[in-house]
Amino acid sequence: MAVTRVTKGELAGEVWGQITNYFFAHRETHLEVARELGLTPGHTKTLFELDDCVGKPMGELAHALACDASNATWLVDRLEERGLVERRPYPGDRRVKAVVLTEEGAKVRALLMDRLATPPEDLIALDREDLEALYAALDRLPHHPPFWAPAEPAATPD
Repeated sequence: MAVTRVTKGELAGEVWGQITNYFFAHRETHLEVARELGLTPGHTKTLFELDDCVGKPMGELAHALACDASNATWLVDRLEERGLVERRPYPGDRRVKAVVLTEEGAKVRALLMDRLATPPEDLIALDREDLEALYAALDRLPHHPPFWAPAEPAATPD
């Protein structure tokens, strides 16, 4: 039996630190994808919060973006200038403006999601057994709605 030098809570902290560090180690890749599409991180988050069917009221969008209403307005203005979003009257209260993705905005968001969902090469390089173990461990955590729909897995040799 192996002897653990840390408590379970400390071990969980170390695991969380590794997951966080791994994600942030790939932050530049995420930023580059956004830059290639002419987006800032704020624009990216805004696109992730919207869809092309149900409008999101500006106040609700500002809350979801964790910013004040003027910042949300600035982000929406820039996206609207590019034809990626539009403001519409909110059903039930025409005084409220709701933001929805345009057809072009939905295409840009889909491209963004597809590019961000591509796994890093070092993750693909892990052997299948390690990937299965990592997946199984993460799958035991509480499930949350996906931040984005993942792309089809890359074809890799078994």
